[in-house]
Amino acid sequence: MTESSIIPVFDGHNDVLLRLRRDGLNSVNAFLQGESAGHIDLPRSRQGGLAGGLCAVFIPSPDQPRAENADFPTPSQPDALNETLAMFRLLLAIEAHSDGAVKVCRSAADIRSSIADGRFAAVFHIEGAEAIAADLDALYVLHQAGLRTLGPVWSRPNVFAYGVPFRFRSTPDIGPGLSDAGKDLIRACNELRIMIDLSHMNEQGFWDIAKLSDAPLVASHSNAHAISPHSRNLTDKQLDAIRDTGGLVGINFGVLFLRDDGTRNADTPIELLVRHIAYIAERVGMEHVALGSDFDGTTIPQALGDAAGLPKLIDALRAHGFDDQAIRNIAHENWIRVLERSWGG
Repeated sequence: MTESSIIPVFDGHNDVLLRLRRDGLNSVNAFLQGESAGHIDLPRSRQGGLAGGLCAVFIPSPDQPRAENADFPTPSQPDALNETLAMFRLLLAIEAHSDGAVKVCRSAADIRSSIADGRFAAVFHIEGAEAIAADLDALYVLHQAGLRTLGPVWSRPNVFAYGVPFRFRSTPDIGPGLSDAGKDLIRACNELRIMIDLSHMNEQGFWDIAKLSDAPLVASHSNAHAISPHSRNLTDKQLDAIRDTGGLVGINFGVLFLRDDGTRNADTPIELLVRHIAYIAERVGMEHVALGSDFDGTTIPQALGDAAGLPKLIDALRAHGFDDQAIRNIAHENWIRVLERSWGG
């Protein structure tokens, strides 16, 4: 283990709950004891300095098309709610059986104390609000249960907004913005102090939220469109708006969103990930860039591998010229600051 691994990483996005849900009955033990599948489990997290992150509940589309630019069908609200509850229950089971090694965090203070005590700090996040109907009843109940961050859409339309399709050499300016129900959802998230995640919003939806929300603008796992012209990435104008609200961008490790050729090529150097970090830090300031790996949700650089490989990224940041304070900001402090401002207290 390198010296750089002592800097803990709090990550803005992973899909480990979906992977474990698909694994079945032994998924709790698989996470706690370690396995060869996927990108994240507790032993690899400890090895790589992954101190926690936003654990997404994502409901796949039924019969999801394989083509990257296809339209994705939206799951029904009752099915999505049932799956959301099942995945959150899985996270609670991991906490309950972890002998104190995993903590489901509901405040910035929880995250800070968990990192200080060496516990994995997990935050319940929803990616795509299909589990919530337009009446928003489920939102209030899920918040009481521990929901603290929410992306209104994944890359498909729902009752709230139009998710940006996966298209390469495309701006995010595809489709309409928030529906009336979507505007109600944003107001309710502001009321409940639920962080709103913009990563799968199209551009019109982004600007609708920017006008309506009183919270920092946050994209948990997105990159710089100026480097990789993918519809999922953020334009310079969007980056500026995030800066102006005191928000942040969590850099996505997915090679689709790093490369300038749009290919799913795992032979992608870690230095390209650093290039996105450096670009956003120079454009909008060091305090507005963090990490949002998309572990267990996409193809990441083979050289990084999985959560155990995070020290390689820390070393690459140091080699690029980032000092220890800047690396701490990127690795965890910026996330905790923005979450505290979003949640209050």
